[in-house]
Amino acid sequence: MIPLIDLDRQFQMIKDEALKAMARVYNSGQYILGKEGLAFEEEVKQYLNSPFAIGVGNGTDALVLALDALEIGEGDEVITTPFTFFATAEAISRVGATPIFVDIETDTYNLDPEKTVKALTDKTKAIMPVHLFGYPANMDAIMKIAKDNQLYVIEDACQAFGSTYKGKKAGTIGDIGCFSFFPTKNLGTMGDGGLVVTKHAHVNERIRMLRHHGSTKKYFHKEIGYNSRLDELQAALLRISLGKIDELNQNRQTIADFYKKHLASLKGLSAPKTKANIEHIYHLYCIEVDERDRLSQGLTKAGIANGVYYPLPLHLQEVYQSLGFKSGSFPVAEEKSKRLLAIPMHPYVTKEEQAKIVETISTLMGEING
Repeated sequence: MIPLIDLDRQFQMIKDEALKAMARVYNSGQYILGKEGLAFEEEVKQYLNSPFAIGVGNGTDALVLALDALEIGEGDEVITTPFTFFATAEAISRVGATPIFVDIETDTYNLDPEKTVKALTDKTKAIMPVHLFGYPANMDAIMKIAKDNQLYVIEDACQAFGSTYKGKKAGTIGDIGCFSFFPTKNLGTMGDGGLVVTKHAHVNERIRMLRHHGSTKKYFHKEIGYNSRLDELQAALLRISLGKIDELNQNRQTIADFYKKHLASLKGLSAPKTKANIEHIYHLYCIEVDERDRLSQGLTKAGIANGVYYPLPLHLQEVYQSLGFKSGSFPVAEEKSKRLLAIPMHPYVTKEEQAKIVETISTLMGEING
């Protein structure tokens, strides 16, 4: 089976460096909030060109901490997309606010700015765009809406580390950017990890306090906080991968170009679309297919892993039934949930594997189209 994501292959490439880093942490006697975490924060801050960067426990915590730091909670509304991983809306609900879903653009699968304007109310406090699959949302339009209406912008960049929007790194354009270092992410580690970046000094200070039980001095607590710190081992491993991230993302882009060259012209199939000055780093490579289930079954039978992202939009999830949405509320998101199919994408998909994937898809689509 050609895997969808090959973590073993990815981590084997840095095995020697990783073992040395682990030994360094082991011998340091510092495992939480030590030198590795501080070094990673400094290095990632420089890479992203962000004034402040704070390592946290995971990507979901990054979103929760961002909302909490901006004092968004009970009675507030946050506009976001229904077509993303559950953690985006979960974080909004976790702080007591209400997620207000807005449909997506048909070509980028990201939050639709025109529909966002229509969803604004006097309770709206923030917009949380998601840079889905590694492709940045329309940040010019979103930032204008936020500025015109005095709203915060929290970027969910958990799938987009290293992507750029008109020369700026995704996650650094709004008030706060949130990243996940889950093992499958473009910049991933061997466990959980997350990052918050911000341009605001007071937000940086508050998140640093909140991630550590609301404390700035040991055993003295200013407010109820969280236990959400990027541990030293994960930070040390991330420092290794951070030094290679541009190369790894370039590998993904090269593979994506190969896929597009051989698949874009197939009847009944669409390859991902990109726009000038917006860099896609292909956390996932999702094709859009008329007969998705038939193609998926054929690929699986041929030994090629594939996956559906996402099979049920958030507004139709059981937990959000109380919000009153129903089938048809967000037709674009619902349509894409029935059409998108992820095919193997990671930095080390071999040329032989790539060739087999496009050849198999071409053959299967020929059979499907009759």
